[in-house]
Amino acid sequence: MRDNRLNSEKIENLVGEIARTYKGDSGINFIDASNLPVRGKIVEILDLFTELLFPGYTGKRTVTKSNINYIIIDILYHVYTELTEQIERAYKYRCRMEKCDTGDCRTMAEDAAEHLLARLPEIREMLKGDVGAAFDGDPAAKSYEEIVISYPCIIAIATYRIAHELFLKEVPLIPRIMTECAHARTGIDIHPGAKIGKNFFIDHGTGVVIGETTIIGDNVKIYQGATLGALSFPKDERGKIIRGGKRHPTIEDNVTIYAEATILGDVVIGKNAVIGGNVWIKESVPAGVTVTTPKADLVYIKNGREVKNKKASS
Repeated sequence: MRDNRLNSEKIENLVGEIARTYKGDSGINFIDASNLPVRGKIVEILDLFTELLFPGYTGKRTVTKSNINYIIIDILYHVYTELTEQIERAYKYRCRMEKCDTGDCRTMAEDAAEHLLARLPEIREMLKGDVGAAFDGDPAAKSYEEIVISYPCIIAIATYRIAHELFLKEVPLIPRIMTECAHARTGIDIHPGAKIGKNFFIDHGTGVVIGETTIIGDNVKIYQGATLGALSFPKDERGKIIRGGKRHPTIEDNVTIYAEATILGDVVIGKNAVIGGNVWIKESVPAGVTVTTPKADLVYIKNGREVKNKKASS
């Protein structure tokens, strides 16, 4: 009878087999990598930023007019300390990957953290516009509070606006960790490198993709499933993808993009254009133009047979 028990010899052999797969730096090993940022810490920092941007939103602190300054001070000190540590880890990670030993990672981390905190008043103003755009753009919305508390687009956009500031300071890893956390929570995938203007609204949101070099102007509205993506990437003589360069769309002011529209490549969608649902665009669209697909031919089936119209099928 076969012995299926996991005895000490089998365990020892298994340990050896697993350990052998860890040899070399394949990118999925985090051994002796104390300088990597910690994803759980980044999530905690995002929650603290949310309390600063939307005071009272989480319910973790009772916020009143008399204690608001104390709460801000408490959160700011906590965020600065934790964020600086994580950014320093990220810079050290880059130094390790690039074999750099000349950078002052701590000073750079402090500068990046201070930059983001100094931008919070402006981010707050931008988010007020985003919430207002959601209220104006969705007749189902009853109040600003409903939008902030329940609409996934606000979490995704707020996270993006935070992460974008760190992206501008060339902080490795952390901006992507932040926006991918929001992606997991909301289904909305916004790269922190994208440039997004004022009064931005994503209606419903699930499945929206906004690529790294996308530029979005003011007063733009996007529906669920829309993709602002790139075409197939050019490769060098070794067959490796050539990175960098503008490869995603530019969406000018006052554009509406309906559900499941796909816009690919470095194209321009002009001001006041309307992109209909399910269209596939790889060329620029002039200002003020509406792009739609041809009307679909509907087929009605009754009792297994095609009928001429909807009335005949009823």
